[in-house]
Amino acid sequence: MSKSDLSSRHFQSKISKFCELRIAPISSKRTLSNVEAYLVKLISHRRAPPLLNGRIDWAEIARACRLGGELTGDLKKQIRIALDAILRWLGAPAAAEDVRSTKQASRSSGTDRQEYTVVASTARKPRLDGDDNLRAQAASRRRGPEPKPIQSFPDPLFEASEDPAAFQDALIYQMRRFGENYWQLYRAVVRLGETFDHKTMLSWIQGDRVPRSVASFEILARIERRYRLPAGYFKAKLPYQSRSLLGHDLGDISPAERRRISLHLPDDFSSLPFSKREEILDWVRRVIISGSTDYRRYQAAASKQRYAIRFPGVTYGGGSLAPRVNSLTAGANNNVAETFEDPDLLSGVVDAPPRLAMEMADLIRFKTSTLTAIGFQRNGVWGEETASQKIEHLGLMFGALAASPAGVVKGRGVPLSQLTFGLLVFPGVWDWYLQWREQRRGFYTKWEEDMLMVAQALTRSEVGWIRQHPELLKNVRPIDGLIAPEEIEFAARDWHGACDAFHRHAANRSKEIQRVMRVHRDPFEPIMCVLEADSPLAEYRKITDEILNRMPDENRYPRAAAEAVRSFLLLRLGLHLGLRQKNLRQLRVCPRHHFPTSERRLEDMKCGELRWSDREQGWEVLIPSVAFKNSGSSFFGQKPFRLILPDLLDLYKYLEAYIDCHRGVLLGPAKDPGTLFVKTVKSTSVDAAYDSTKFYEAWRTVIQRYGIYNPYTGRGAIKGLLPHGPHNLRDILATHILKQTGSYEQASYAIQDTPDVVQQHYGRFLPQDKAALAARILNQVWEAA
Repeated sequence: MSKSDLSSRHFQSKISKFCELRIAPISSKRTLSNVEAYLVKLISHRRAPPLLNGRIDWAEIARACRLGGELTGDLKKQIRIALDAILRWLGAPAAAEDVRSTKQASRSSGTDRQEYTVVASTARKPRLDGDDNLRAQAASRRRGPEPKPIQSFPDPLFEASEDPAAFQDALIYQMRRFGENYWQLYRAVVRLGETFDHKTMLSWIQGDRVPRSVASFEILARIERRYRLPAGYFKAKLPYQSRSLLGHDLGDISPAERRRISLHLPDDFSSLPFSKREEILDWVRRVIISGSTDYRRYQAAASKQRYAIRFPGVTYGGGSLAPRVNSLTAGANNNVAETFEDPDLLSGVVDAPPRLAMEMADLIRFKTSTLTAIGFQRNGVWGEETASQKIEHLGLMFGALAASPAGVVKGRGVPLSQLTFGLLVFPGVWDWYLQWREQRRGFYTKWEEDMLMVAQALTRSEVGWIRQHPELLKNVRPIDGLIAPEEIEFAARDWHGACDAFHRHAANRSKEIQRVMRVHRDPFEPIMCVLEADSPLAEYRKITDEILNRMPDENRYPRAAAEAVRSFLLLRLGLHLGLRQKNLRQLRVCPRHHFPTSERRLEDMKCGELRWSDREQGWEVLIPSVAFKNSGSSFFGQKPFRLILPDLLDLYKYLEAYIDCHRGVLLGPAKDPGTLFVKTVKSTSVDAAYDSTKFYEAWRTVIQRYGIYNPYTGRGAIKGLLPHGPHNLRDILATHILKQTGSYEQASYAIQDTPDVVQQHYGRFLPQDKAALAARILNQVWEAA
């Protein structure tokens, strides 16, 4: 196909799009079809529109298009735009109606002038050196100096002697080097039919805005080719390297998913073939967004099926709950059958009915209060995290019992009014729940064993909470296939005997599950590429370098810069301290020259603090031992954890900048929770402090944005890394020390634990790693010889 044929087909497509946008809204389908066919025919035959005395012959056009009386003034105006474009494409002189006198232009309305300007800027053909004759004819009808000729590849006026770092300065310097102003550059790089606004380019030069959209980056690429600059020259100078582009062609993907995906797409995504775009989208969804492990795929699918019972009024410590006054016996005489209630149909996650909520409140008060009520006994107490976990897990169990059998959850369909803790002493209820979980996952895991341990604790002799509340049985009704009337009668006659029978049943089930349970979530899998490196810590540290390399300009983007510094410090402090996510999340901060919190006060709060040490002249982290999950470990010996952070690789520089400036930007007008790490406060934010879920999501977002290497964009620090949470840092630190020293004891020091725990849960020290460490020591003898 010749170049002229290609040009003709390209221009025909432009005219067809013009007809769809401009003519279709003001005409019938028949008129649109006739006009479009007529214009395309003019282009394919390279024929000029009919003229009469130098003006467009509208009578001939109406006859050729069979318009009759449909040729209105608005339709003429739009067709005239297309005819002018065809004349310019053919290289013919403009029709006489194109030339207006000064008086006529001054009498036209503001709206007309604005429309004429838009058309002139968007429906034009860039001029090249070979268009001198046409330019001379057009200039004879215009006032003012003749426009400067546009060259495809102009010669520089001087050789480049400097390379400005800022985008604005670099663009201005290159334009001055080639002797062009912004209007000349705009005319040279914006093509016929494109609606790119010249004011956008002017705003770049003035420093008011920077390129953000896919269209803007296409213009930048054209400027780079025109000035013969390396590809990506201007993009590398933008002040915000981590920002996603606007305008990617993502089809029918929802706005929420667009926001998650667009950051990980290449700049030229929209221009790639459809198959390549599908490949990129699939990779981003599978690797970056969800993580490609088997457990992550299961978790993503399960999270879409919401069925839990929620206990919004039950909080740790029982501060918002009313005193227990016959709460367990309330409603015991309510024998009215309730209509079928399905949490799946209501909202997926529903609030517990009042009676069940009061029972849960009484259980939490029993297990968390400082002193038990008179007449009750217990064995051990629950902390805040344990209590929250048990509320969630029991809510899932009650939700599964209440969910509809016909829904996606395939629950048991027990009415909400029949849910009570009294159900938990009947073996049939637990057997159904265990089998239901096994069918959903495909096998048993430690989750089921942990739930059975909870059941045994609740029914244990003398200290079990359910054992000490026989009145729970009054609310139990027979359930076909789960609880027979005879079982309820037996429990009513001998409550302690029923609890003993269930306790033995739960113990037997626990042993059976232990024999067949499997590990579903391999904690090493997302970071396997890091653990396999010779120096896992040095490999993981690459992520912090990636954050600094893509740090946005804090003067132009203060919030984005604050978030980047927060991400940097999350990883750096995590790698230096080796804390669990709870201790790192709750770590408080005392700014320099402020009075630090006393150690006794920190013990009461069960959290640590970052403060400046005048004696050591460094930033110190102090955490009382009671704040740790393993506070009774021999590592602590009832002494606090204290560590001076090293001033390495600008740690103090960014730490002090975060405390003095960036942290306040993130907080905005919100109340300061006192913790070192705070959320980015938005208009919908309730609290600036992280909870465990939000903290995990924040860490995971850092890994998705900076850690995972993206082969389609070239961004990201580590190939093969998958999304993970803060707990994996402890695996990395323990494995690193094991590979360097071979000592489980030294590895335990890095994560505040014991050698046995490191060997069982954290360190990945394979036989080849042990052999390599021994060989390294032995080889020193041969090297010395």
